[in-house]
Amino acid sequence: MKIAVVGTRGIPDVMGGIETHCEELYPRVAQRGYDITVYRRRGYVYDHLIEYQGCHLVDVDTPKIKSLEVIVHTFKAILMAKKNEIDIVHIHAIGPALLAPIARWLGMKVVLTHHGSDYERDKWRWYAKAVLRCGEWAGMRFANKVIVISQGIKDSMEKKYKRRDCALIYNGVPEPEVCDYPEYFSELGIEKGKYVLGMSRIEEEKNLHHIIMACSKIDMKGCRLVIAGDTYFETKYSKQIRDMAEQNHVVLVEFVKGRKLHSLLSHARCFVLPSSHEGLPIALLEAMSYHLPVIVSDIPANKEIGLEKSCYFPVGDVDALATKLQKNVDGVYHHVEYDISKYNWDVIADQVCDVYQSL
Repeated sequence: MKIAVVGTRGIPDVMGGIETHCEELYPRVAQRGYDITVYRRRGYVYDHLIEYQGCHLVDVDTPKIKSLEVIVHTFKAILMAKKNEIDIVHIHAIGPALLAPIARWLGMKVVLTHHGSDYERDKWRWYAKAVLRCGEWAGMRFANKVIVISQGIKDSMEKKYKRRDCALIYNGVPEPEVCDYPEYFSELGIEKGKYVLGMSRIEEEKNLHHIIMACSKIDMKGCRLVIAGDTYFETKYSKQIRDMAEQNHVVLVEFVKGRKLHSLLSHARCFVLPSSHEGLPIALLEAMSYHLPVIVSDIPANKEIGLEKSCYFPVGDVDALATKLQKNVDGVYHHVEYDISKYNWDVIADQVCDVYQSL
């Protein structure tokens, strides 16, 4: 069975939750005997790879313009998929799903993974949100099978579209790679167990400014704030975060993978995620896999993970976040045990393959 993967910027080592999802998932699906082709956006990949862990990689020329690149990339990828005699087009996210009808009209089966209601994100203007809502409608109407990554999304799709056959398949998290990287820590000016870690793209709904504001209100006891993340498009908000980071002596790290990322996760004092919108946050699952204490906003996607009540604070409440951060900094450096068994990528790969087989 030949599967086309559409909607991701690309794999491997490309920033983003969907990109991480696809990088972990599709090599495992390929190992199970499926012919996988991932259509990448050329502006985000610089490795010239044509294969990655059993997956074929095809780079598609797309304009690196926020309002155009998704539609252009998806349209071109679907036409390429038809030419390559693909059986199933697997579309990730509701934006690209706007073109699901074209894939159906060309005679291919369509699977949609709904990663979250992107029209709720603060970064989009009204007309972009309208297009995203249309994309969600098209995906729910024309996809042969729909996968959702959280119970909240499943409930919403059942209520809005009466679609009761959505398969609930969570995001996953790989095994942690605990390691030391003293040279990197020296470069950043941080010490093991003496920094608070925030990790996400620099976008409005991630509320990174709330972490900076909260840390500025408390006695950090010699600890630093490290924010690991970047943005694809420079915006007023990303400039604001860079300015706030400089003024408050925050360690702002660009997108990292591999040993650098693993070392940051291995030795953080705690992990903070103050987002106002998430699908099912892979960054939080990663922090949990490294047994970090976590402080997260009380939005539905975070609460669905089922953390202890003390881990949550009211979204947008900087004072409440500051109180929890102060308690962590004042306390003994420690790790926490979590049950993350249902976020196993091998199990998830089997579940996705079951969806393909059902077609």
